[in-house]
Amino acid sequence: MWTTGWRDSLWAGLDQAEWDLIVIGGGITGAGILRESARLGLRCILFEAHDFASGTSSRSSKLVHGGLRYLKNAQIRLTSESVHEREHLLKEGRGLVSPLPFLMANFREDKIPAWAFGIGLSVYDLLALKWNHAAYSPAGMRTLCPQLSAPQLVSGFRYFDAVTDDARLVLRVLQEAVTAGATALNYARVEGFLKTSRRKVCGVSVCDMAPGAGGRSVEVRGRVVINASGAWADELRCQNGGSQRLRILRGSHLFFPWNKLPLTRAVTFLHPQDGRPVFIFPWEGVTLIGTTDVDHHARLGTNLSISHAETGYLMAAIQFAFPDLGLMQSDVQSTLAGVRAVVDTGKANPSKESREFVLWMENGLLTVSGGKLTTFRIMAQKALRAVSPLLPERHKLDRGERVLDPLPAETSLCDLPAETRLRLLGRYASAACDLASSARPGEMEPIEAALPLWAELRWAARAEGVIHLDDLLLRRVRLGIQLPGGGLGQLNRVRLIVQPELGWSDERWLQEADAYQNLWQAYYAPV
Repeated sequence: MWTTGWRDSLWAGLDQAEWDLIVIGGGITGAGILRESARLGLRCILFEAHDFASGTSSRSSKLVHGGLRYLKNAQIRLTSESVHEREHLLKEGRGLVSPLPFLMANFREDKIPAWAFGIGLSVYDLLALKWNHAAYSPAGMRTLCPQLSAPQLVSGFRYFDAVTDDARLVLRVLQEAVTAGATALNYARVEGFLKTSRRKVCGVSVCDMAPGAGGRSVEVRGRVVINASGAWADELRCQNGGSQRLRILRGSHLFFPWNKLPLTRAVTFLHPQDGRPVFIFPWEGVTLIGTTDVDHHARLGTNLSISHAETGYLMAAIQFAFPDLGLMQSDVQSTLAGVRAVVDTGKANPSKESREFVLWMENGLLTVSGGKLTTFRIMAQKALRAVSPLLPERHKLDRGERVLDPLPAETSLCDLPAETRLRLLGRYASAACDLASSARPGEMEPIEAALPLWAELRWAARAEGVIHLDDLLLRRVRLGIQLPGGGLGQLNRVRLIVQPELGWSDERWLQEADAYQNLWQAYYAPV
């Protein structure tokens, strides 16, 4: 897909091409817009200032869900859309999007009574046209989850949502877009806008941020420019004469080794301190707890760290629900913090702000902001409808069309265990066979206790646009949060596999390894 020399050949012709659509931002929103544009046969290109999915879209809670919590805020439309998109992704994203059973635990001092949860779950299931929830006594809840030992437990419910690897979902959507004729470029920072005589945006100036590129820049013109940069959207809007309208919220997570918190399903409940919903579930060989929801006042960067207060808040939730496990802060293996943008209405409680997405057209620049991982396709289609008068005549967007392309029938993978085969197909789709063919002896084995295979490292280095080592270890595969110490103990073998594929000198490798270690310690290590 993005093989040796791809950047140089792409940059050489950027200013010569005539683009119908320019997308700024390589998260799930930008990827979805690029994919839907490619379906329409548009000449479209995406620029991402850092790595694909390096912002919010690799730091989410990994859930593909209908937004049960949004029912409390009467956001029925958002919940309905989310539920239906979840069902599409479950059907079409097998191996990448998986059903996840949830237990909703009700405790004695909860601010919301158990019967209210029952009504909410009934509405939730009716929207999905499935009756998937059931009520349980405390004994029934502990049968399903023996670790749930809090004496305050009074009842509970079982229901279903879904889980994914968010960064890999972005990569798959981008790769399907590129296969369909689109162009996607990471480490390409949009530094300004080109404008017509009437002061309407008609293109962008882009700088190459990759090492060795010398900061080369180019002006790229397009009929339409869409700002899908998420939490960074106001920065671009202000360059175009807009004013700040977004509120930046931080959500942080803790990851435990699975053997410390061995759950087989998700558990969600109201935090005893403030009544906010928190959840704990198994993910990719570890156990995740999230999330916080606080205003982010510090400098807005791609890499963020959890605060001591957030760590204490999440630890208090674990110790409340699972007191018999005796979990301590020292048991935390890694952390993950990200930001999301919501429209700022001035509410005192950030959790009360709406999660629905917005479209703003300002001086020829369309900004798409807000929304959820689950509804990326809906956001993309509505954005394209908003700019359709400016685009060439093409066939219409079809809400009934697939979200993801069908999986190939790869008979060459039949020797693998069924679970491994489905996992590779879900993440790599049509490239799964090439990935397996590229593996050297011993590389189709899992990496330590994590789920990824050694061969995935080789393939990512060869064909997935890796520019820095953290692209590989934090997003293409997730070793930075799946393994103790961010996978630093495996770097020698990682080097043997990926250095030749990347064409890095020994000096470059040492620089990248040192940078990755410092990055992990600063932003992903337990606090």
